[in-house]
Amino acid sequence: MIDMTPLNPSPERAEAEHLTKQEFEKYKAQERRTTQRVRITQLTILLLFVSLWEVAGRLHWIDALLFSYPSRIGALLYTKLVDGSLFLHVVVTLWETIIGFLLGTLFGTAIATLIWWSSFLSRVLDPYIVVLNSLPKVALGPLFIVALGPGVLSIIATTLSITVIITILTVYGSFKEVDPNYTKVIRIFGGNKRKVFQNVILPASYPTIVSTLKVNVGLSWVGVIVGEFLVSKEGLGYLIIYGFQVFNFTLVIGSVIIIAIAATVMYQGVAYLEGKLIGNKRR
Repeated sequence: MIDMTPLNPSPERAEAEHLTKQEFEKYKAQERRTTQRVRITQLTILLLFVSLWEVAGRLHWIDALLFSYPSRIGALLYTKLVDGSLFLHVVVTLWETIIGFLLGTLFGTAIATLIWWSSFLSRVLDPYIVVLNSLPKVALGPLFIVALGPGVLSIIATTLSITVIITILTVYGSFKEVDPNYTKVIRIFGGNKRKVFQNVILPASYPTIVSTLKVNVGLSWVGVIVGEFLVSKEGLGYLIIYGFQVFNFTLVIGSVIIIAIAATVMYQGVAYLEGKLIGNKRR
């Protein structure tokens, strides 16, 4: 009977493994310290900026009517939060943004897939996609209002006009750049075009699709806010326009700050999804 018990590692090998583990632990500790320093520096810069802004506003170094200052902005937002109006506007804009963000990414990826699937369709649509990408999509807003009415549909359509074309171009470009040798392997083993797409093209494009999601976060907010500028009677875009009309720039800046916070949270959510998808793929 053969003894399957593994041989004891040599002292040299054990020592090498111990040193490697020590180096790895040292590297992780150094990375944690670096991350902490970065976070502290970021927080310090933010606090210094807010403090300087507050002092400049109170001492009239800047025009407080135009630029306001943090405590005044905080007091106004707190008042609107207590009376419930701020929550309504935030929810409306956030819902419109998430819908436009998801639909823009889904439609853009689906159209990119169709174009990759059919070379004939790719050649037919290529000049139209180029022209649509060069258009100032925000200028199409009035057309959407006339066609779809002054409501949520026109706001989402404005958002889609911005996000869909970018998604098509980015994702389709990623599909074309996949190493053709991987495709040949699937073909050799009898795989059809659907198998090639499922097992090679789509998995290889995960990083690009996630990067497109990150880009679409910002583009979705742009589309929604512009749409609300034009037609909405609710939402953060409406608050910005209303604040401008009544010369309440504290309300304008406060709305912009809320948009920045909400967009950052969405971006971090996409970054978390990226870690899950790319991490699982590498494992």
